[in-house]
Amino acid sequence: MRAQYHFRSSPHGLCAWDVGRLIQLSSALVRERVPLSAIRELDEPYWAGEPDQRLTCREVVDHARLMLESDLGFPVILSSDGRVMDGMHRICKALLEGRAEIEAVRFVQDPEPDYIGIHPDDLPY
Repeated sequence: MRAQYHFRSSPHGLCAWDVGRLIQLSSALVRERVPLSAIRELDEPYWAGEPDQRLTCREVVDHARLMLESDLGFPVILSSDGRVMDGMHRICKALLEGRAEIEAVRFVQDPEPDYIGIHPDDLPY
């Protein structure tokens, strides 16, 4: 499987977490039910990247395919402040299915990023 990253802007530059490492670090965390209404990213631009970037119809279909194929048996990973670190396709699938909540794990303290200030195209994939 190709490496995947969670990105978040910071005063020190773009932070990137290796999703594989997030999965390992969160594997012992207690699962909880989180209302979809608490997932702020559902009402924010998420996959477009830059503010002036727009998704093509093909990209929307690619995301729809990933949503439909996602497995809700795996919990989504939330940061300590409740932001999504992994699992947005699963969250969207739950919303499409009319579910009110999703299973998640939440870090009490966020792990340090794997990379800071490196452009996404320069990360190892």
